Amino acid sequence: MTQWTGGYVAGIDYTHGYYRELGPLHAAMALAHAGVPMPAVATACELGFGQGLSTNIHAAASNVAWYGTDFNPVQAGFAAQLAQAAGSGAQLVDQSFAEYCARTDLPDFDFIALHGVWSWVSPANRALLRDFVRRKLKPGGVLYLSYNCQPGWAPMVPVRDLLSSYIDRLTAPGEPLERRIDAALDFADKLLATRPAYLEAYPQVAARLAGLRAHDHRYLAHEYFNADWQPVDFAEQAATWAEAGLAYACPAHHLDQLDLLNLTAPQRTLLAQLPDPVQRQGVRDLMLNQNFRRDYWVNTGVNTGVKTEIKTEVDRLVPQDRLAPAQHDAAMRSQRVVLVMPRADINLTVRTGAFEIALNQAMYAPLLDALQDHQPRTVAELEQLVPMRGGMRQLFEAVFILCGMGVLAPAQAPDAVAAASAVSRRLNLALFDRARGSDDIHHLASALVGGGLAMPRIPQLFLLAQARGLRGATAWSDFAWQQLEAHGTPLHKDGTPLATVEDNLAELRRKADIFERLYLPLYQALGIADTDSHEP
Repeated sequence: MTQWTGGYVAGIDYTHGYYRELGPLHAAMALAHAGVPMPAVATACELGFGQGLSTNIHAAASNVAWYGTDFNPVQAGFAAQLAQAAGSGAQLVDQSFAEYCARTDLPDFDFIALHGVWSWVSPANRALLRDFVRRKLKPGGVLYLSYNCQPGWAPMVPVRDLLSSYIDRLTAPGEPLERRIDAALDFADKLLATRPAYLEAYPQVAARLAGLRAHDHRYLAHEYFNADWQPVDFAEQAATWAEAGLAYACPAHHLDQLDLLNLTAPQRTLLAQLPDPVQRQGVRDLMLNQNFRRDYWVNTGVNTGVKTEIKTEVDRLVPQDRLAPAQHDAAMRSQRVVLVMPRADINLTVRTGAFEIALNQAMYAPLLDALQDHQPRTVAELEQLVPMRGGMRQLFEAVFILCGMGVLAPAQAPDAVAAASAVSRRLNLALFDRARGSDDIHHLASALVGGGLAMPRIPQLFLLAQARGLRGATAWSDFAWQQLEAHGTPLHKDGTPLATVEDNLAELRRKADIFERLYLPLYQALGIADTDSHEP
């Protein structure tokens, strides 16, 4: 570990993940459900953006001015290149948190995101980040924070420390980090074979250890092998942010807000008896054995900077941030959504942890039918098209669940869509071009949803062919095979690589036929695919 990394793992780049919770439009819907006001977002910042895919997609797909830093110059350089290709104006640099947080030329922000950072950096860096949020997040502004938490990680802490120590003490520093990780995993296998009493007392730890090899080395490096790795309980987090004047708003993942989908009836009854919000979240985490939290916090404008009694501080801050009933209804009715997958592909089953719940077809089918043209509509408009017995709030709950499932997505207003369309298209063309030789990015920008939508590599190649003026399944499959063959990456079917050109082309044409019939109209409606010929 070198000093410039601040203890964060170096020597292996982070994955190219996209996280919708970092998008202000996603946050607006989550806060609308929770009854918390969401500011209009003009400026946003991501601290520790990794490869910068989320930042770039949200910058390209909206009118928000994005800023951010990541200490890794290779990752920051890649992110800056994407921003330049899109022409989004995103200001992405490779400064340390100490350098970035000391800058005096940054604007104040309506939205700040910290994803996969807080639990993996030093106490000194956490202090810098908290102070930055305290100073730079506007009153009413929103903080997105994800972190490893107790109690789910508690049994794993000594095992993780042991593996991290093994890498530091018993592997050669000059070896590639991948090999050092493999050596630690080999040791973990030997440890499991001895059937230690600790792992038998905590079988979930043994299962987690046994499954480590299924993960990408990049994930393992950044998840387990930083110098700093600290799961935090919610009460500690609440105290930390109360000092900076922030109050807990709600979970960032929509389905996490719905206790009916996550908790048993006795658990819900007990939680309802707890008036203290901090205690309620702690008890809920214990019920779920929570190991990772994704939360939104709101700046109340009361930056004390002084450690206070947790209960008194949080009780004082939370109620004033809630919407009055009429305002809450208006916030829900104003939410705009669009169907982002083919109607025929939708499975109305919700899976959350140990729960699997079949949604009511009689209620959800008419709602999906009203949206199957992939045109955005507000909840107020849907209220007229699909009235429900439980009124607007029941309708919004259904919309909210479908958004949490990824069936629907929040949508921008028409003027914002128009303003972001050209920038989104330029970013997507850069991502399409990367897909010719790489399979590491699986999301594209949609101005309609103000963020990203999932798309595997092969459909990206089909859309690149479409953007180059090629039309029809045969032309797309031929183009895609040219790219795959040039880079020595044949298709796989049922886990086995296809051996011949004929087999590869046949499989590509099968995929292209499905794409042309079901997905091209969807992607055209969502503003991702061209409707006519454009030369990049």
